[in-house]
Formats: sequence, C-alpha cells, structure tokens
Amino acid sequence: MTGSSGGYQFTNNWFETTAKNIWQQLIPKIKPQKVLEIGSYEGASAAFLIEKNDWCEEIVLWCIDTWDGGIEHRDASIDMTAVEKRFDHNIALAEERAQNKALIYKAKGFSDTELSKLIAGGHAGTFDFVYVDGSHQAPDVLTDAVLAFKLCKLGSIIAFDDYLWAEELEYGRDPIRCPKFAVDAFTNIFFRKVQILNVPLSQLWVRKIAD
Repeated sequence: MTGSSGGYQFTNNWFETTAKNIWQQLIPKIKPQKVLEIGSYEGASAAFLIEKNDWCEEIVLWCIDTWDGGIEHRDASIDMTAVEKRFDHNIALAEERAQNKALIYKAKGFSDTELSKLIAGGHAGTFDFVYVDGSHQAPDVLTDAVLAFKLCKLGSIIAFDDYLWAEELEYGRDPIRCPKFAVDAFTNIFFRKVQILNVPLSQLWVRKIAD
C-alpha cells in the first residue's frame, strides 16, 4: 500500500504485512458500524475500513491522534506534520473510493483527553470496535485500554496493535516502553469481563463480555 501519484501515501507497510490479513478475516464477521481508532498515523487502518465497508450503509469512525509522534518517532526525527498531511490525503481518497457512506471525526489531541470527552458526551457503551494503536508506552496503553472498555458496548471488540513490539535500546528492552506489559495487565484485571480471541500475536483482540 505504499503510495504513488494519485494513490495512497503510506511510508511503511506495517498494516499491509502484519495486520491486514487479520482484519480481512475478522472485520467482515464483526461488521462494525461505530468505530474508534486511538492512534491513526497515516490512516492505513482507517482507510481500509472506509474503503472496504460493505457491511453497513454508513460507517462512523473517530480517529484520535496528536500527530506529534511518540518517543520512537522523535528519536527517528520523523516529520509528523507530513504524516498528518498524508493522513488527510489518505482518508479523503478512501472516502472517494468507498462503497458506502463514511462519517469521519478527526480528533486531534491526547487520547486520555479525547476519550474522556467521548465518555462525558454520552458515547459510553456505544462503540462496536476500538483499535488501540496510539502511544507504545505502557502507562498510556493501559489508560487507553480502560477508557476504551468504557466506550465499548457488550459484545464489541477491542484490538491492540503492536502487542509484541519493543524498542531495542542501549540497555536492552524496557517493559515500560512497549505495549505488552500494559495489555497483559488489562486482560488480567478484566479477565471476567473480556474474552481473548484467537489471532496472530502481532495484535491482541478481546471481546467485551461483561460491564
């Protein structure tokens, strides 16, 4: 899905090579109509949902991101202003190619603030699918997970990206600077309320089975 003139503009193929196969299998079964994405970057996953949606007449999608980048983006000197522009381009292109209508809300801000706004605004217990792909720092991931749980309705899905991702730092791997520690804490604490689905461990998907 790397871009070219007139097409999508993606500078990496993470979603294409690691996540897309899972989504192609599970998303048509879930048939989400109201979706929340925490961490949108260049919009690869959002564009997939918008363009491929043939399961509902209109998909409603919230995309939350600071477009400031995380620690790993700053360390790599990634131009996040350009990333945001590619997101806007890719979402617009997906809407043009969409089979059905799409209503997109772009929420630029920190996820804890934006998710709290959604809860306060009456959206608790209303989302069919939440994709957690924002900060890779464990405290942030845990916060996103707990707030996402509040926003999901019974039977809905929370999908965590980068479950096994970790930075290779000078002193080795830091469990606080990767998602797995937080995702495991969430699933352990909420083990009576979520059911882990059988998917490849590049991602971890859970179904909300109790409030």
